Amino acid sequence: MSTDKITCLLNWHATPYHAPLFVAHKLGYFADEGVKVAILEPNDPSDVTEIIGSGKADLGLKAMIHTIAGKARGFPIKSIGTLLDEPFTGVIYLKSANGITTDFQSLRGKRIGYVGEFGKIQLDELTRHFGMTPEDYTPVRVGMNVTRAIQKGVIDGGIGIENVQMVELEEWSVEQGRPRDDVQMLRIDELAKLGCCCFCSILFIGNEKFINENPEKVAKFMKAIKRAMDFIQAKPEESYELLVDLKPAMNTPVNRKIFDRSFIYFSKDLKNVQRDWNKVTNYCKRLGIVDEAFRQNMTNDFLTWPLLPEVDPNAPKTGLGSQDRVENELPRALEVQAQN
Repeated sequence: MSTDKITCLLNWHATPYHAPLFVAHKLGYFADEGVKVAILEPNDPSDVTEIIGSGKADLGLKAMIHTIAGKARGFPIKSIGTLLDEPFTGVIYLKSANGITTDFQSLRGKRIGYVGEFGKIQLDELTRHFGMTPEDYTPVRVGMNVTRAIQKGVIDGGIGIENVQMVELEEWSVEQGRPRDDVQMLRIDELAKLGCCCFCSILFIGNEKFINENPEKVAKFMKAIKRAMDFIQAKPEESYELLVDLKPAMNTPVNRKIFDRSFIYFSKDLKNVQRDWNKVTNYCKRLGIVDEAFRQNMTNDFLTWPLLPEVDPNAPKTGLGSQDRVENELPRALEVQAQN
């Protein structure tokens, strides 16, 4: 692009889990590195890979499965790091309404919302896995409005993530006089027997031409993000205040809870985890999104600090891996939020 700024396109409207970008901007970390960054929000999250792939934005954020799918569709994009590690993702529903239960078969005849094309592909594959057909449920593309669509009864359930849509619905349920645990999730990773929610890890991605022509800029951008992530890990309360100072519309009780729930998913070292990329690449082959010739479009070359060791997927749980860490820390986080 003909500008001295790096344009960075979010994967969603500005959300508390985007805090490292806004904290890096607020604290002058980008300026310290000598880079100017324009943080942009998409009108439609489904457009992000195309916008970055076409060079209309330099860098951005996207889930791993969409990053792989975008490359397979011919968009020259590559992951340069990870923002959120394995946020729990699945079909969110209210157990007091519409008859959805922990049994996937309960989705028969239901209206299920999804954000974009690949959400439907995942749902269709799951129906076949459970002896159903895609015709056994009604897909409804709702884009960014999964929470609102459930609240208004437009859909019976919809694909979302634990640290955003579940939080929004839990707080709404309390306002309606129902308990928070009225909100439940059929986790896609458990239904598909993936062993992780890594397909929905949120990645920093970039246009390959921009990356190849501006390696120093990319490394400086990631260094500023790492400084911000370290600051957030050390001072979460102050970080949230910085976020809402820059984005006053986020200063709500719900957004504060989203920030708290997102905290355990933040990647401490920002690396692309090879184990996760292997799992998601195989999952994409299973979904028919990529073929056997696909080459992973990711690199850790721009992460200039020591990276944490990867955990052997066959080893016993230790709490060191991102999924182990979340499994260990999430129950306590939920308990604290319920008390507040």
